Amino acid sequence: MAGRDCIGLSQTGSGKTGAFILPILHKIAEEEQSAGPGHCRGLVVAPTRELAMQIVDNARALSKFSKAKIALLIGGTGYGPQINAMKRGADLVIATPGRLIDHLDSGYLSLHRTHVIVLDEADQMMDMGFLPSMRKVMQAMPEKRQTLLLTATMPKPIRKLASDFLRKPVEIETSPQSKPVERIDQHVFTIKSRDRRRALLALVEQYGINRGIVFTRTKRTADSLEKLLRQAGIKAFALHGDKSKGERNRALTAFKKAEVPLLVATDIAARGIDVDSVGHVINYEMPHVAESYVHRVGRTARAGKEGVALSLCAPAEQPLLKDIQRLTGLKLPMEQLRLDGAELPDKDAPPVAVDAEGAARPEKRPNRKRGKAGAPAQGAADRPRDGVRPPKKSAWNPIRARVEDPGSADATASDSSKPLKKKKKSGTRKPKVGNHRKGQPRSTGSSEAKAGRTQGRKPARNGSSGNPSGGEMRHEARAKRDSQGRAKGPGEAAA
Repeated sequence: MAGRDCIGLSQTGSGKTGAFILPILHKIAEEEQSAGPGHCRGLVVAPTRELAMQIVDNARALSKFSKAKIALLIGGTGYGPQINAMKRGADLVIATPGRLIDHLDSGYLSLHRTHVIVLDEADQMMDMGFLPSMRKVMQAMPEKRQTLLLTATMPKPIRKLASDFLRKPVEIETSPQSKPVERIDQHVFTIKSRDRRRALLALVEQYGINRGIVFTRTKRTADSLEKLLRQAGIKAFALHGDKSKGERNRALTAFKKAEVPLLVATDIAARGIDVDSVGHVINYEMPHVAESYVHRVGRTARAGKEGVALSLCAPAEQPLLKDIQRLTGLKLPMEQLRLDGAELPDKDAPPVAVDAEGAARPEKRPNRKRGKAGAPAQGAADRPRDGVRPPKKSAWNPIRARVEDPGSADATASDSSKPLKKKKKSGTRKPKVGNHRKGQPRSTGSSEAKAGRTQGRKPARNGSSGNPSGGEMRHEARAKRDSQGRAKGPGEAAA
């Protein structure tokens, strides 16, 4: 509220989102003048789409009775609605780094009037490759600004990078850093690597999990476990970065509505995803980064509730467990897991069908007419993809640019696509004057040249001294064929 830079450290599920949304909305309500088209007064940057969407939902719920305009800029969606929102102007913008840079580069968004920026999950923002993007965002903002960094963990290397963005920050810590909530009952089971899949099925059965998240290190493992659970008769969805926005939204919606009991996810879902009543978290593999363990187990025991965290640890993962114990300051004793009766399903077993409303069906798109053979479906180029940047303003309407500038490259390309007509040569065509032999000059057509060419040649069959013409030769050949093929009459024989 005082306008100072701030580093906020708090456990997951403690209400960090409301802590920075409410003061920003209060300042917006006090200011009567709007930011104007293409500008915003507050900016919140989140590392993932799901976290950004969650922040938008909370912000709109908190600003229900105010006139604050809130815009969401994330990848995987069309640019049109976002551009229209920027043209109308927004009081608060929630964005992911990639799409935010796209709008800054295209000129549809300016941060010259933005005086407060919030980096939610700041450690991941800087540690997962977003540092160059955040430097570019900071350069686009005025020097006099307020920067807030909020996270559950802040390692020393990340703190050093944060010092480049903050000026004399005040640090607010509501609980010991990197320590999970005390209401989480944590267990670590020692297993062999080859028994990991059986151990997962045993945990689900022994603990009676009906609302839980299974965390893996790789996307391929997440897809494999989704298939395994479905073949075992357990409804589950996989959630990771390779899934489309529609698939991720359907998976989260089905899980929030308790239509599927298990969600298999990578660490992308461990950052800020708030799902009520998650009773269990399973670490199928120990995370490589100790801080990720805090975010994983923080998906349970939220808002004062209790939860259970179950981790599978192979002998090769013992060093990772020691790093987690060193970071959290907790002693996690190793336990033995009974695998009796936990058998893997047949590889050819059909997976259980997920009949959740809107979850099992593929995303419907309107039928589009197809053009010529081999051409993409109409409108296929309009579907946005991650990493695809919007066109610049100067090239936003290529048709208009082509009409206004007929000599442009587009106009040339469009003209060259038409078949070229053969132009007629001007002037009269010179007639050919007889045949000429190789190595001899072409005849000029004079009578003297003709006389020179006829000297030394055999006389023609018709008795003339010159060569017979083409018409004469054809006439003689035709007459010879007729005489040979026609029967001679008595009058002709007498003659």
